Amino acid sequence: MRETRVTLADEAATSRLGRQLAARARPGDVILLDGPLGAGKSTLARAFIRALADDERLAVPSPTFTLVQVYETPRGEVWHYDLWRLSGPDALAELGWDEALDGGIVLVEWAGRLGGQAPAGALRLALDAQGAGRVAVLTGEERWFDGL
Repeated sequence: MRETRVTLADEAATSRLGRQLAARARPGDVILLDGPLGAGKSTLARAFIRALADDERLAVPSPTFTLVQVYETPRGEVWHYDLWRLSGPDALAELGWDEALDGGIVLVEWAGRLGGQAPAGALRLALDAQGAGRVAVLTGEERWFDGL
């Protein structure tokens, strides 16, 4: 596992990182996003999903209230979770967690709420606001870092 810190000057840089990660994503991958409100989790998630769907205009609403949104893309299903309102890790079964992990690409906002359910091989991104931009700390397999 490798850890890298990336400075993101603005929202466009955050979106660019989302697109770069989408280019490396494959079925079975899990990407875990954490950070405070306003850190850029949703910005990165939208860019990631739009890149996988090859549709920059795709509506990607935050699944804050539905908790999960599934997208069909040329590379398979993308399961987008927002766990801000999750009552606890045990509630994941009702949200198709096992099905999502069985071959989908899984993107999780507020991943800290997964507790012990976070897959060991997941790419972890800790985002934090820094001035007008953000800082992302990525931890994962080497393949995620080529060209970042």
